[in-house]
Amino acid sequence: MTPALESLARGAASILRRPLADTERAKFSKYMEQLIKWQKVHRLVGSADPLWIVEHLFLDSLLFLRLLPETTRAVLDLGSGAGLPGLPIKIVRRDLDVTLVESRRRRASFLSTVARELDLDGLHVVAGRVEDHLPEFEGHFSAVVMRCAGDIDEMIPLASRLLCPGGTVIAAGPPKATALALGEWVTVDGWSRGKTRRFALYRNG
Repeated sequence: MTPALESLARGAASILRRPLADTERAKFSKYMEQLIKWQKVHRLVGSADPLWIVEHLFLDSLLFLRLLPETTRAVLDLGSGAGLPGLPIKIVRRDLDVTLVESRRRRASFLSTVARELDLDGLHVVAGRVEDHLPEFEGHFSAVVMRCAGDIDEMIPLASRLLCPGGTVIAAGPPKATALALGEWVTVDGWSRGKTRRFALYRNG
């Protein structure tokens, strides 16, 4: 096992409180291979270094599970980009129905490629703006997850429209916790001792 996959196994076991299954490790490995391959031509993420990908993308995405309610069934990853956090969540939670929404054409093409490669039932890729799909998406999802590069306070109201009653928005945003019009900031333990991660959390009702 490579150092990056060893780090993934350790970190994931800490977050999930169980070891990764062999099938899960294989899917993470395939996902990483595609990320590195596409990164050579299209800048999808911040680095092609495998250890960086594991620590800053895969494990960071799995931390969303610390706040995802057990009753969650249908998840929408808003502005999925390179599949984060939706794909890592789906790999370890096969029971979830996960929809990845991405408006940028190249990233949506990447997501479709990875979805075929990983062959995960209940994984859907939507190429386009979520606003264009509101009639079918509104009130449909028990959770919306997102890694926000922009104004998190603008994204939460949009994401909240997609929730069914009792649903949850979980957003990882900038390090500084600015005031939120909707929801609250919460801090969870990271994947290694002494690390923490801040999320914006909104519950519908």
